[in-house]
Amino acid sequence: MRSAEPEVRTAGGIVRGRTRDGLAVFRGIPFAQPPVGELRFAAPRPAHGWDGVREAAVFGPAPPQSAALGGPGPAGCADGDADWLTVNVWSPEISGGGAGGLPVMVWIYGGAYMSGEAGDATYDGAVLARHGEGVVVVTFNYRVGMEGFAHIEGAPANRGLLDQVAALEWVRDNISAFGGDPGRVTVFGESAGAGSLASLLAMPRAAGLFHRAIAQSVPGTFFSAELASDIATAAAAELGLRPTATDLSRVDPARLVGAGDATAAKMLQYEGRWGQVAHTPSPFSPVVDGDVLPLTPWQALAGGNSWARDVELITGHTRDEYRLFTGLAGQLGRITGEQADTALRAFAPDPDAFRAAHPGAGPGELHERVHSDWLFSAPSLHLAHAHASAGGRAHLYELTWSSPAMGGILGACHGLDVPLTFGTFGVGFSLLLLGDTPPPEAAALSERIRTAWTSFATHGDPGWPPYDPDRRLTRVWDTDPAVVPYPEEASRVLWRDHVFAALPLLAGP
Repeated sequence: MRSAEPEVRTAGGIVRGRTRDGLAVFRGIPFAQPPVGELRFAAPRPAHGWDGVREAAVFGPAPPQSAALGGPGPAGCADGDADWLTVNVWSPEISGGGAGGLPVMVWIYGGAYMSGEAGDATYDGAVLARHGEGVVVVTFNYRVGMEGFAHIEGAPANRGLLDQVAALEWVRDNISAFGGDPGRVTVFGESAGAGSLASLLAMPRAAGLFHRAIAQSVPGTFFSAELASDIATAAAAELGLRPTATDLSRVDPARLVGAGDATAAKMLQYEGRWGQVAHTPSPFSPVVDGDVLPLTPWQALAGGNSWARDVELITGHTRDEYRLFTGLAGQLGRITGEQADTALRAFAPDPDAFRAAHPGAGPGELHERVHSDWLFSAPSLHLAHAHASAGGRAHLYELTWSSPAMGGILGACHGLDVPLTFGTFGVGFSLLLLGDTPPPEAAALSERIRTAWTSFATHGDPGWPPYDPDRRLTRVWDTDPAVVPYPEEASRVLWRDHVFAALPLLAGP
C-alpha cells in the first residue's frame, strides 16, 4: 500500500518525506558519504545509494560545533553518528513525473566558519517556500572549524567549500524531482554563509551550479595559505600534534573542536604573526590556496571571472553590524578610548581620517564602526562594485531597521536580517534579536524582504534598480523602505581604495 506521505526518487534511491501545512518536507538526505575514517579531511565523495524507501523525516546530525560566540559546542561525534553532510528540502510542488518548474533557493548558513547547522529552527524553509508564487527551499550542512577549514598537510584546502559544491551538485542532479528547476538556482547566505557564497563565485568548481546569488553581510576575511597553515599549526599544538591529516584524523572530533576554540581564545597572543586576524573572533576563513580558491572574490569578479559575470547578485549589510558581537561580549557602553585606538590602528585605512570622518564619535561608536566596516560593510559594498564594474548585474541594500529586543540597544545588528529573510519568529536566533513577541513592523518588513528575495529568485528583479558605480542606488530596508544613493558615504570614501586581499602571515614562529 502506497504511503500517504510524499515520496521522491533521487539518484541515491527513494526518500519519503512528510506533508506539513501544504508543503512536502524532506530532511536528512545524504549528499555525500560521512567524512570519517578514511574520508576524514578528504574532499566529499558522493553518498552511497540505498534499497527500498529511506525515511527523510528528521534532520541529519550537525557537524562538530564550536562553543565560541555562543555556539552549542560539540556533543561528541562518534563515527557512527557522523552523517553530517545532508540536505533538506521544502517544496510546494512535488511532480510525480519529476518535471520541475519552480525556482530553487539554496541556503548557506553562517557561524564564523566555526559553527552552524541546517537544522537550526531559524532556517526553517516553510514560510519562504510558500511565499508569492512559491519556491523550493534547500538547506544543507557543511563542515566547519578544523574539520572544514583548517589548512593542514595531506588534505585539500577549503573542505567546507567543497562540501557546498557537492551539495549544489546534488541540487543540480535531483531537484527537478522535488518540483524545482535546476536552471533557476539562487544561492543565498549570511555572514560566513555569504563569505562562502562569495568564494563560490571565484571557484571554477562551482561554475554553472547556480544562476543568482544573495550575499547578506559578506565578511572580508580570506587567508593566505601561509597564514592559514600557521594558524593550523597553533591549533594542532593545543593537542601536542602536527598539523597533518595523518595526526589529526586520529583525534575525536569533539577534542578537535576544543583545539580550535582554544586557539580562538588566544588570538591576540599571535598578533605579531597573524596581524588583523588576531583581532577577530575566528581563526578560520576560506583559504586562497591557488587551487580550490584561486583568488579572493573581489579579485575574481573585478577581473571578469568568465562564468560568475553572468550570475545576478544581491549583496548588502546591516547598519550596525558589529554591535551584536560587542553585546555578546558584554561590552556595550564599556569600550574604552584605548580599545578604540587599538581597533583603529588595526583596521582603519587611515586612523586620523577615520576619526575626522566621524566627528563627535565616542570610543564605542568608533570601535563599532571600524569593526563593522572592515568585517562586513565595506566588503559587501566592494563585492557589488567589483561585479558591476566588470559588467555583471548587482543590487545593493542596507538594513537600518533596529531590533526591538533588549530595549533596542542592538540596533540594526549583524544577523537581524536572517529571521526577517525566513519569517521565523520566536525560535532559535530570532529570540535573541526579535524577542518573544516581535512587533507588527517586523512581520511587515519580513514580508517585503521575502517578496524581494523570491521575486529575484523567480524573475531576477528584486524591485529596485541595479547598482552602478556612479549612482550607487541602494535599497534601504526600514519601516518605510526607500531607494537612495548609498547611505554610508563617509565610510565609502574611507574604504574606496582599500583592497580586500588574502590576509598574510606577518612573521614566522
